[in-house]
Amino acid sequence: MSLEDLVARAIDRRGALLSRMEREETDCVRLFHGATEGAPGLAIDRYGPVLLAQTWRDPLEPGALERVHATVTRALGIDLAPCWNHRGPSRREGVRGSDTSDPRLHAPEGRELGAKYDVRPRHRGQDPLLFLDLRVGRRWVRAESAGRSVLNLFSYTCGVGVVAALGGAREVWNVDFAASALEVGRDNAQRNEIRFETIEDDVIPVVRQLAGLPVKGRATRRGFTKREARTFDVVVLDPPRWARTPFGAIDVVRDYPSLFKPAVLACAPGGVVLATNHVPTVERDEWHAVLRRTAEKAGRGIARIDELVPEEDFPSFDERPPLKIAVVRLA
Repeated sequence: MSLEDLVARAIDRRGALLSRMEREETDCVRLFHGATEGAPGLAIDRYGPVLLAQTWRDPLEPGALERVHATVTRALGIDLAPCWNHRGPSRREGVRGSDTSDPRLHAPEGRELGAKYDVRPRHRGQDPLLFLDLRVGRRWVRAESAGRSVLNLFSYTCGVGVVAALGGAREVWNVDFAASALEVGRDNAQRNEIRFETIEDDVIPVVRQLAGLPVKGRATRRGFTKREARTFDVVVLDPPRWARTPFGAIDVVRDYPSLFKPAVLACAPGGVVLATNHVPTVERDEWHAVLRRTAEKAGRGIARIDELVPEEDFPSFDERPPLKIAVVRLA
């Protein structure tokens, strides 16, 4: 079966979802999830007026983007601006993707649950500015934030912070070390006529101080911004798989507790930690067990753990998607 046929079938399967998304003022959606829909290493997303294809293995064949664009136009009845970003090994050979001279690609705006976002397909980083599989998490945060304080760790472009503020949170902190990501986040706040705090800093010293824990690592000799211990009603912990920071390594496979413990201690009694793990090889039940043990060792009880599953545009083979989202309700 050709790629165009696979894409057409995927969009047809999403008929009910796309209708619901339109009613919810959402035009950012995955149209083709290659890992489970016939073309591993390929994803095709709609971001507002943009049709974004991403490849992680082999680049698209010549003419493939144009054929996919024609297929999507027929299926949706909308002419989106096509863009292809190649993120696989052959980027070293100069393969980057498609031309981006289409003016619709320069400052596009997408919507999700009525919120407005910068969805430029090309910017300083490689990742899209809004991760679509976390939509279910943002949906939850928006519904749960009224009157609460929210700490958004590894906030990236502040998508969670946007919905927290729109949901009526009384206070929102977005913490990330990347100035460019927070700049996008502040622009997203202006788009939605909301306000929140952005903290350009390494997450580790920030959350450890909020939790009342000492800050470790060689970087402490150079100094860091001092903060008082305090708690939030909702803490969102969405770390990358692995990263090295001046204050220690982030490793969600081997050492999730080093992040989860301070997040739990920075959460008020009776509060909620929304935690994520993106690594496919990490089993959900084993990860939940790690969360329970970590909280117990930190002296905090867990009332229950609920699971959020990415929405229908991210199908999985066994209903165990790579992105695991745990809503950890503290006693």
